[in-house]
Amino acid sequence: PLAAGVDPWWLPLTEARARAAYHTLAQADGAHLPFASGHFASAVSNSVLEHIPDLDPVLADLHRVLRPGAAFVFCSPSDHFLEFLSISRALRRVGLRGLAEAYERFFNRISRHHHCDSPDVWRERLGRAGFAVERHWYYFSPQAHHALEWGHYLGLPSAIAKALTGRWVLAPNRANLWLTDKLLRRYYDEGKLDAGAYVFFVCRKIG
Repeated sequence: PLAAGVDPWWLPLTEARARAAYHTLAQADGAHLPFASGHFASAVSNSVLEHIPDLDPVLADLHRVLRPGAAFVFCSPSDHFLEFLSISRALRRVGLRGLAEAYERFFNRISRHHHCDSPDVWRERLGRAGFAVERHWYYFSPQAHHALEWGHYLGLPSAIAKALTGRWVLAPNRANLWLTDKLLRRYYDEGKLDAGAYVFFVCRKIG
């Protein structure tokens, strides 16, 4: 388990507690972390930062609670996230640019995204907060992104199951998930790309 997990919402914290994913859990805003300065040796953020409107205070307080030289790794939707959507690509192909842009705004809204930024934008933002980017890479091809996009719609029965039973998959066994694994394993295994819908960063605290 990781040392500590933080979330402003109570429900994800109860799920994390049930999974024994962290030694300590805290319900807190990312800009006001309830930990002493220089407390942690590293930090990880898995597709979280894109959902936070004002990132500068969050990154500043993360910098505060990390030790000098601590690693910070995270992933986020990239500047290619919207352009790789299959439906908006199809709409642009037939000249319906306005509808394509409307669909991209819709998909960003249902994804609760405030940031789908390029590595250069992230590098500048992280630099202001006192982090140096050691390396980054794109991942998630257009084909993988199409699978994710259509999964939002084809996954509605699972969302209903989650609401009714608390479980996304009613029978999470290998036989039941065989077809899902067969269809999606190629995207899981595709690795780094020259351009992808998501981007991964390895950073370090400086100063």
